[in-house]
Amino acid sequence: MIIKVQHNNRKKYIKLQDGNFEAFLSEVREKFSIHADSITVEDDSGTEVDDSVFAELSMVDGICFVIKEYSEDDTSTSQTPPSTSWSSSSRSMLCVSSGSSDCEMSRPQKQIRMDEEAIESSSAKELVKQILVTKPGGAAVLEEYEETGTLSDSRRRQMINMLAAHMVEAEGRIPQHQTKEKYALGIITLFPALKDPLSRKGYEHYYDSQSGSGFLAWRLKTIQRKTKLVNKEPKIQTPGGGGPRQERELPQANSHLDQKCCKAAVSLMNHTNDHEIILQKMKETFEYRRHLVQDPNESHNILSVFPRFLDTKGLILQDFTLLFGPEKSTKLLEKWHTSFKGKVVREAEGLTATPLLNSLLRSARNQDVEESLDYQPEWDSDMASFLLLLHILPPQPAKKKMLKISAAQAIDHLVVFHKSCKSIDEHLVRQERQCQPYLLASGINKQTVSTYYIVMDKKLIPCQGTTSLAAIDELFKLHFVFSVSYDDALTNIYTFLQTTVYGIDVDSTKESPKVKELRAKFMNRS
Repeated sequence: MIIKVQHNNRKKYIKLQDGNFEAFLSEVREKFSIHADSITVEDDSGTEVDDSVFAELSMVDGICFVIKEYSEDDTSTSQTPPSTSWSSSSRSMLCVSSGSSDCEMSRPQKQIRMDEEAIESSSAKELVKQILVTKPGGAAVLEEYEETGTLSDSRRRQMINMLAAHMVEAEGRIPQHQTKEKYALGIITLFPALKDPLSRKGYEHYYDSQSGSGFLAWRLKTIQRKTKLVNKEPKIQTPGGGGPRQERELPQANSHLDQKCCKAAVSLMNHTNDHEIILQKMKETFEYRRHLVQDPNESHNILSVFPRFLDTKGLILQDFTLLFGPEKSTKLLEKWHTSFKGKVVREAEGLTATPLLNSLLRSARNQDVEESLDYQPEWDSDMASFLLLLHILPPQPAKKKMLKISAAQAIDHLVVFHKSCKSIDEHLVRQERQCQPYLLASGINKQTVSTYYIVMDKKLIPCQGTTSLAAIDELFKLHFVFSVSYDDALTNIYTFLQTTVYGIDVDSTKESPKVKELRAKFMNRS
């Protein structure tokens, strides 16, 4: 049989083979870790239960036995039977038969309980407030409630998203019931107008432990459903923890602003065309921007919050330099021609020849091909060398069920040519596949590109450099600036650039054997 038991406001179920009273007491002591000299048992009404009636009462549906404990010191100084005496050390409930409204709880115990509830509510309130104060967008929630006395649906959703994300960060995908109740209690304590006066606890619309429903519960279920599908993605790309998605310690800078000043700086940037002011304000809001890109609930809004990325050149390069320092920022431009390009060409010469590969080799070598009238050049020399590297480090399926694509097919994941006489807007409209950032090269032909753009979320970010090498450099850096995962088809080439060329997260990033093999060849080859 299964029996419900309460002790000091804690309820548990106890399993017994029969209605043996002594066995029941033994199980109670073990279940609740009771070490007192004596304990008594009462039913829901406060009537003491002994072994003569226990067996029959235990068969009553819904009954809950209340356990009270007493030590010898508590009873030795009083002639009152244990069932009606008060033990301050045990903090047990005292029930007496009376028509008074105070019969359920003695006055000292009621006061203690009220104090505990007040402490619990205060703790929950401070927890929720601290989260909102520190999370991007949380101040707007507090301000709206202060101004209007309530929260709009959009602000409420924003608040729920922040709190749910914080729960998952602290306790994982499935937080404890007590945690969810604490957050729900904190909401209605911090925002009293959001409390439901007709529900038992007032916060069931945020979290109801009985039904598992409420705004917090629903948001957590959404997170659990999504993470169940995508939680392997970071392991595929950077299982060791390194790469664009890695959270990093930000450099200390006196120019960083608080959240209120950041909003003022963003507003100023959006209403000025002064390039120097934009660069300075973007530098001052760098830390605020890093918090946004690392917040899964806010990262997709980064170009809306900072639209100057779309019309001001050099902002990607500035953020990357602030993140890693000027030394790493110049690695590719300094080393590609002297340390890598020639070795890439020589390595590609050993690959199985194809018309595309031969064309790329000619372009990379800057060969005179006037004798080949049917020859169509493939990009300029630097871009051709990167596409050769893509052939050396071809795409590998990230998942078992994923179809493998060739290096030739993967080129469109890195760079797409667009004739300057055609509308770029048409290209963006026709783009159907949801892919990671890539270069859009606009010009007369592939060897004469006048402008490079980075396409991300069907929006154009202009590159500062006009050469293909500078464009590749900026495309790579964008992944770290916006905390964007590598395209599966380009993981090998990007990882090679990250660890071998830029020297980023060398010890913490998992690399494929092909990447390690190529680095060993290049480092041991003069």
